[in-house]
Amino acid sequence: MHVERRRLLLMRHGSVDYFDADGRPYPPDDVPLTAQGVAQARAMGEALRDIRIDRVVTSGLRRTRETAQHVLEAARMAPPVQHWPDFQEIRGGRLSAIRDDELRDAFLAAFEGAVPRDTRFLGGETIGELLDRALPALQRLLADEAWDTALLVAHGGVNRAVLSWFLTGQHVFLGGLAQDAGCLNVIDVGPTPAKSVVRVVNFCAIDTLRTATRLSTMEELLQKYLKSRARPESEPT
Repeated sequence: MHVERRRLLLMRHGSVDYFDADGRPYPPDDVPLTAQGVAQARAMGEALRDIRIDRVVTSGLRRTRETAQHVLEAARMAPPVQHWPDFQEIRGGRLSAIRDDELRDAFLAAFEGAVPRDTRFLGGETIGELLDRALPALQRLLADEAWDTALLVAHGGVNRAVLSWFLTGQHVFLGGLAQDAGCLNVIDVGPTPAKSVVRVVNFCAIDTLRTATRLSTMEELLQKYLKSRARPESEPT
């Protein structure tokens, strides 16, 4: 039986650095891509050059807008681009308010196993709150039948929410799905999650086998943060 499916290209933004060269934090909503992040986005654009993309949506945060820009430039295409704030990353609280003995769970609990809805990320937004804003936005995107192939450039937490919905059909969050910087997921969208196909997860155009590290993104960030914990003036919020 022939089943018509559209294709959703779900991408995480490229690498960023939350500190500038002088150790000062960038505003969390305005962190730019690093040179590596630009290279990741452009490499993905090269990989997508033979794909016709009809629609592009980003979260509107600088790192997703820049990623989309470099992908499209490298792919030599110019589809319409929209920015939807409901796809912004799960929002953390103030790092300096987290006790030393709570740091590991604050950084990592939201990205391990099947995560309860009331789990907070860095003392801020809960997983349930993320699901309740990101998944309705996904439904609005899927309800628009004007596109055949869409590129959604979002964030690690948001992408896990989207992938978890396609894999389970439920408002659950599978934290162990890797989403490395600049990665691409390919979902062939059917009329329901059960009739959709999650075809590719966490494909990276650079270091495709992820040989550089076996740490998760949040484990790497925790290591970096622990080194700067003694310098409160350098903490991102």
